[in-house]
Amino acid sequence: MSAEVTLTIDGQQVKAVAGEKLLFVALNNGIYIPHLCAIAEEERPSACCRLCFVEIEGLSRPVTACTQKVRDKMTVRTRTPKVDRLVKTGFELLLSDHRLQCRTCPKNGACQLQMVARERGLKLKTGRFKPLAKDIPVDHSPETFSFDAGRCVLCGQCVHADQNIARVGAINFINRGLKRKIGTFNNRCLRDSPCTECGLCVKACPVGALTFKT
Repeated sequence: MSAEVTLTIDGQQVKAVAGEKLLFVALNNGIYIPHLCAIAEEERPSACCRLCFVEIEGLSRPVTACTQKVRDKMTVRTRTPKVDRLVKTGFELLLSDHRLQCRTCPKNGACQLQMVARERGLKLKTGRFKPLAKDIPVDHSPETFSFDAGRCVLCGQCVHADQNIARVGAINFINRGLKRKIGTFNNRCLRDSPCTECGLCVKACPVGALTFKT
């Protein structure tokens, strides 16, 4: 049986099992840390969204909460000037590669980007970074849902749902660098892929990239 530890997050003492990921310990105790890509079951989180930065006493620089395992007497701060600056930069980078049309988005009001903006006082518009051209057609080929790659934030939640929960293997990350995206084998439409339309990838999507038609 794993040992229980006590740590302090933003002045609040919480108990957890040694080795649990800090992000989920905080969330389970009602302490919000921005996140998009974190998956509790992953042993090695990708930390690709760069939103869950925190400062831990004894470390020289902020770290991602999804990659940190809790330990006894750990002291964590989720809001510091350094953390806020890093989160704002990560958020603006995501927005620069995101189709920002919230009013017409089916996920409007239930989008995790909107939650991050609300919780951290950030603006839902591009700032320092020039928007990347992302004129990608929406895939309406499935009967029950649509895939708008222009709204995708590359968090990988849908890939995890498809490959590790549904065990279908219809979608994955394809290409590299600025051309990296979620897609099917040979970049086919979803109707021509092994997709079974179970809906798990749609439910996993934190933004408006995958949405049900009804």
